[in-house]
Amino acid sequence: MPHKIGFVVVSSSGQEDGFSAKELMVHAPTVSGWRSPRFCQYPQEIVIQMVERCRIRKLQLLAHQYMISSKIEFYISESLPEYFTPYQAERFRRLGYVALSDNEKTGYKARELKSVYVNAVGQYLKLIFHKNYTNRYNLYNQVALIAINIIGDPVDFHEENLPTRDKLIDQYLGNSSEDPAIDTTYTGKPDAISPLDDLAFDMYQDPEVAQIIRKLDEKKQEAVHHEHYDYAKKLKQAIADLQKVGERLGRYEVEKRCAVEKEDYDLAKQKKQQMEEYRQKVYQQLELHDLLDIALIRRAPEQSLDPLEHSTSPQPPPQQIKATASPPPDKERSTEKKTKRERQMVPEKLPKVTSPKPVPQHRSPSPPPAPTPAAFVPSINVDALPYDERPLPAQRKQKEDAFTYLEPEVNEDFVGDTPRSRITGEPEPLTEKALREAGFAIEIFGEALVAGAYSKTWSYREDALLAVYKKLSDVPTTTTKDDLKNMLRAAIFLIRRAIKDKVSSVFQASLRLLKMIITHYIPKHKLGKGETAHCVEKTFPDLLSRTGDTANRYRVMASNFIQEMALFKEVKPLQIIPVQLVQPLKGTLPSRLALSQVELVENLVKEMGTDTSGFTIDNVMKFALGALDYTTAEVRDRGVRIILYLYQQNRAQVLEHMPTDEATIRKNILYKTLFDGFSKIDGRPTESELKAQKKAAAEEAERKKKEEIRALQEQLAALKEMQSEVQAGKGKDQIPKAKADDRGKKPLMSPNNEALDDQSSVTNYLDNLCIFCGERDESFTEEGLDLHYWKQCPMLKRCEHCKQVVEIASLTDHLLTECDHKDMFGKCQRCTEAISKDHLLEHVKSKTCNRTCLLWYILFLA
Repeated sequence: MPHKIGFVVVSSSGQEDGFSAKELMVHAPTVSGWRSPRFCQYPQEIVIQMVERCRIRKLQLLAHQYMISSKIEFYISESLPEYFTPYQAERFRRLGYVALSDNEKTGYKARELKSVYVNAVGQYLKLIFHKNYTNRYNLYNQVALIAINIIGDPVDFHEENLPTRDKLIDQYLGNSSEDPAIDTTYTGKPDAISPLDDLAFDMYQDPEVAQIIRKLDEKKQEAVHHEHYDYAKKLKQAIADLQKVGERLGRYEVEKRCAVEKEDYDLAKQKKQQMEEYRQKVYQQLELHDLLDIALIRRAPEQSLDPLEHSTSPQPPPQQIKATASPPPDKERSTEKKTKRERQMVPEKLPKVTSPKPVPQHRSPSPPPAPTPAAFVPSINVDALPYDERPLPAQRKQKEDAFTYLEPEVNEDFVGDTPRSRITGEPEPLTEKALREAGFAIEIFGEALVAGAYSKTWSYREDALLAVYKKLSDVPTTTTKDDLKNMLRAAIFLIRRAIKDKVSSVFQASLRLLKMIITHYIPKHKLGKGETAHCVEKTFPDLLSRTGDTANRYRVMASNFIQEMALFKEVKPLQIIPVQLVQPLKGTLPSRLALSQVELVENLVKEMGTDTSGFTIDNVMKFALGALDYTTAEVRDRGVRIILYLYQQNRAQVLEHMPTDEATIRKNILYKTLFDGFSKIDGRPTESELKAQKKAAAEEAERKKKEEIRALQEQLAALKEMQSEVQAGKGKDQIPKAKADDRGKKPLMSPNNEALDDQSSVTNYLDNLCIFCGERDESFTEEGLDLHYWKQCPMLKRCEHCKQVVEIASLTDHLLTECDHKDMFGKCQRCTEAISKDHLLEHVKSKTCNRTCLLWYILFLA
């Protein structure tokens, strides 16, 4: 079975002071690795010698976060002469190369872990580093390598078949197609590699704990060989629990080194004490269960740093690295073609974690009849382990035999005071899935309480939340910050589960607990804004999803609590909720959830404003305009209301996001409503109101025109009647005279005939004649005369104030006696003209009017 191969560094082409290539022989959380000289020439080379001749199955490289080589080539050789120099490349056989990422996407805060499957035999391995990627952090154009891991099988010379003449020629020419390292027909499946030999495992674990894990793994393999499966299962669980212990000790080591670098020696001393206490308790537990002879482990602690053995080293938590391996090489020579990239986050600043306080239960003085592993409760990141190696939960048979690891001392007394004690019976045991999922919460609150939170009976679930509420309320202020934070995170885990509960009382209990944590627990213990942000960020998505619940009361409760939480003095400065709420609505979002989100934005914008609340005109406008495209009418209407409210606050910025007010845009009823709303806010008439006003003005003008025409027609009728009477009088005077002259010439006519002749002559005389100006025209029909009187006749004038048509000669009398605005005029006693009262005094004082000229003008008109 392939295993980890020890090695030593033979030579390197160069190195920076303090970053020797010898660092690659040790895996530890504080190891710096190798770094090339500043402004060096490329390529750079490193030659390493494996402890024995072997067949390499897998190579693993951990690159630097910003000193990254663009390409790394691999060469292998069987042996080196005594006068070896690292530049005689002809003695090495090229395997291929890998290309590394430039790391720009991660902001140069992650390290790439490259795993490559190969199949090559040799004892010397050479790495050639090509020119670095350029970035703002790599000021001296260097390349670096944090760690390298080799996995393979030992191979003796007699086990290898002697190559044929053709193979030797091809190998010498460098084009051998049968080289197993690049064999295109190689279909052999790589042998299984233990996760304990993987570089990811070494970078997680404390060296001593890693040794214990490896020895327990050997015992497990032996138990499987002898078919002691129960004991093997217990060992497997113990190994999984110890992995978390090693990870925690690794974090302590990193934090201690960071404190030393900052010269914070008090913190460094505290971390050292935590490590010693934690390690001692774990080892005592192992001895208690007769799992391992700790004396053998503590006898030579420096052996873990021996580069020729299976070196182990802890590394930052597994949440910061994903360990995956690439498939075997295919047709291309480049081994980079078939690799998967892995990344490890750089441990910039790890959170402080205090050592746990285990509470062993009262135990019988007699030793157990058979060795059983410690039932370690501390949770591990199961997803970081290979699927086949994920641990099964230990079977807890009796409470007195169980080891309540990392469980607070007050837990036993507290559980007895919970409301659950009033209910007969106990909640059902946790399933394996629940044990895996809630491992951290079990570590903090105990399995009994968490079992209640997972129970199928709603009363148990509610009582569990009430128990957590009381527990957090009664936590003394002398508790360490790390323990406080751990309890908070465990409580948030249970709250998130309860928020999704279908029972109203459980849902309300989760909201009360969350409110207490944010407004009381965190301020009381001065945990800071970071913990408040953690609470809000973890629970807000679940709360928002409940606003789309089918039951109206759940929607109302969730919406009200979100609004209340956003206004908490501890939450409001963080601006988390506003930023989350204004995320654009997706078309696939359920209508109830979309409507609730829009309502929340509308209400909170009015409550919090757009200055320093997280809401801005830009992000709210983008959200509201997106809501206008949603399929549900209620959501669109809410979007319109949000935009109108923002327009009242800042009109210029809102108009920057709106399209221009054009006829094509107004065809959309929503934009028409918006622009009409803008007009009402500005005090301007809307488009419909403008149309109505224009229509009313046109109707009023038409009505006045008809009234004027009717008045003119009445006046013309009166004038015609007067004219006809005048003409009739003249005709009577002429008729007797004609009779006297023709008395002897013609016979007398009857009186009736005479009257008809007079009337017809008068009518013929008035046809096509304007009686005011004397103009005659064939177009002067009845309608033509009306038009002439109204627009063309020089003897008629239209009053500018009442629009009535009057004779010029009578205009003065009209203004003084008949006009609707006669109160505006006065009569000049000298010229008798109608003068506006505003200018009458000035007119009288000027004495420019002439009565004589006026009289002549009147006579002329007559």
